[in-house]
Amino acid sequence: MKIAVMKETFEGETRVPLIPPTVDKLVKLGAEVEFEAGLGATCRYEDADYESVGAKVNNDRKDLLQTADIVLRLRKPPVEEVELMKKGCIHVSYLDPFNELELVEKMKDCSISCVSLEMLPRSTVAQKMDVLSSQANLGGYMAVIIGTEQLDKILPMMTTPAGTIKPARVFIIGVGVAGLQAIATARRLGARVEAFDTRPVVEEQVKSLGAKFVKIDLGETGQTKDGYAKELTPEQVQKQKEGMAKACAQADIVITTAQLFGRPAPRIVDRAMIAQMQPGSVIVDMAVETGGNVEGSEVGKIVEIDGVKVVGLANLPGLVPLTASQMYSSNLGNFIDHFWNKEEKIFNLDLEDELIKGSLITHNGELFSEMYKSIMKK
Repeated sequence: MKIAVMKETFEGETRVPLIPPTVDKLVKLGAEVEFEAGLGATCRYEDADYESVGAKVNNDRKDLLQTADIVLRLRKPPVEEVELMKKGCIHVSYLDPFNELELVEKMKDCSISCVSLEMLPRSTVAQKMDVLSSQANLGGYMAVIIGTEQLDKILPMMTTPAGTIKPARVFIIGVGVAGLQAIATARRLGARVEAFDTRPVVEEQVKSLGAKFVKIDLGETGQTKDGYAKELTPEQVQKQKEGMAKACAQADIVITTAQLFGRPAPRIVDRAMIAQMQPGSVIVDMAVETGGNVEGSEVGKIVEIDGVKVVGLANLPGLVPLTASQMYSSNLGNFIDHFWNKEEKIFNLDLEDELIKGSLITHNGELFSEMYKSIMKK
C-alpha cells in the first residue's frame, strides 16, 4: 500500500507532516512510503535521511498524488490538487471542514475518503493521535515566550543590592491545553499568574500549577462531552468582560486562548479593556487566525493600541518547527498504526470505529461524518 507524503506549500509553513523516525515505523509496518523531494528541508532533514529508513524520493508532485493509496499532509490540500488523487484514495490532514465547504464538496465529488484530524474524538485511545492538543501545547508555550520578549521588564522576582524587583503578572484567558501550558511556562519563568475559564471544573488544574483562578459568576456554563467550553450567551459574555477587566488592568501580559470549534473565536477583550491596561503591557491573541479574541488584533502583526502591544502572530507552533513536526509526525504515525492490518499490510478504514466515525468527512462519494452533517444542516 503506497503512502505519499506531501511537501507543504502553504506560505510561511515551516512544519513538516512526517519526519524520518516515523517513516521508519511505517516502512516496518509494510507500507511503501514515497515523499516529495525537499519534504523536510525546513526542519533540517535531508532527502537522504528519509531514504535511509526505506522511503523513496519522488520529484513529481503530480505523480505522487495520482499513484498514492494514502496521502498524508499537515495543512489542508489546495482544491485544485484533489482531482489529481485517484478515486478511493485516503487523505489525512488538518482540513478545517466547517470553513472549507468547497474543498469538502470537491473531496466528495472525487470520491476521496477524507480524514480531518481536528475531528478526532477526545477519547483516551485518541490521545496519542490528538494533533490539536500537541500543537496547542506548543502554541501556549510560545505565547508566553513571545509575550516575554515583547515586554519591557523581566518576569521573575529578583532581590538585588539595587532593590527588589517585583514579579511580572500574567493573566491567561482560557484553560484548555494551550492555556495550561501557558500557565506552566509563565510560572517556570517566575511570573505571578492568574487564569480564567468559563468551566469551573478547571479550577483545580489551575491551582495545581501554582496559579490563581479568577472567579466570575456567569451562571450556568460548563463544557461539551469532548471537553470544549460551551458558547456563552451575549449576557454571559458581557459579565465575563466586566469580570476580566480588573485582571487585565493589573496584568503585564495577557494571553487569550479562547476558541470555538468550527466557529469564529469569541471577542472577549475589547478596546475599553485595553484602554485600562498599563502602557507597555502586552496581549498575545492566540485565536487571531480564527477571528481573534482581541479587538484590533491583526493576523501576522504586532500592533499598538493605547500603549499596549497586541500580538497577532499566526501559527505559533510553526515558530518551533522541529519540535512541532516531531509531535505532529508522531500523532500521524500513531493514527496510521492504529488502523494498520499487520497481517495483510494495509490500512483498514474501519467505518464502525468511533475514531473514523468522528473524523472521516467524505467517503465513497458521500458525506460520512454524522456530526458534520448535523452541524452543517443548522
